[in-house]
Amino acid sequence: MKILVCLCPVPDTTAKIAFTDNNTRFNTQGVTFIINPYDEWYSLVRALELKEAGTATAVHLVTVGTSDAEPTIRKALALGGDEAVRIDTDSNDPYVVAAQIAAYAGEHGYDLVLCGKESIDYNNGAVGAMLAELLDMDYLGFVSKVDVAGTTVTVNREIDGGEETDACALPMVLSCQKGVAEARIPNMRGIMAARTKPLKVVAAAAIDAVSSIASFEMPPAKTGVKMIDAENMDELVSLLHTEAKVI
Repeated sequence: MKILVCLCPVPDTTAKIAFTDNNTRFNTQGVTFIINPYDEWYSLVRALELKEAGTATAVHLVTVGTSDAEPTIRKALALGGDEAVRIDTDSNDPYVVAAQIAAYAGEHGYDLVLCGKESIDYNNGAVGAMLAELLDMDYLGFVSKVDVAGTTVTVNREIDGGEETDACALPMVLSCQKGVAEARIPNMRGIMAARTKPLKVVAAAAIDAVSSIASFEMPPAKTGVKMIDAENMDELVSLLHTEAKVI
């Protein structure tokens, strides 16, 4: 079984957020990028566990992005991925991302495609389902457990008031969330080995975007804290009603 893991470079959660071009583009100046945690901690690690258990024969990685994404890809290779490909284009349109990955994956015969439930920058959660449709594969999203036996994948999904167990035949696409696996840290051996593992760059397919970002907007700045005497309940209630507007 060959597994393809989709990786998305995202800004580090400690990065200072700013926008340019009349608030239509994210300003990447001075920003450190990391692997999207849902892709790294859950999708990639579970794929590696399946390989270590002998269920999978290969774990390949794919990223849609420019050369700036290569350091994050190398980290994923250091964790244990066998080889990686970077599709040489940059887009924040989820359809373009899904279509680029589908164009590549469709030519290489993957049995299982894993991605995170969403990226932590745009939070669309759309690529997995689009990818499955484009590849003509079954799709299960937001899974918290993944097991494979032969050609059958069994997953758990959280639902209102409980948990659902689904079984589906390969090939298929899954989007993963917390619970699928535990995060790993690359060791020195993995870091050294990653330097020699294949990282191919392929030209992007000619795909038109179907959406664009009109503008970004920062959340309102936090206001100061107003202290109310514990004995003055009437003032507290009044402020919650007139200023906070929560009652």
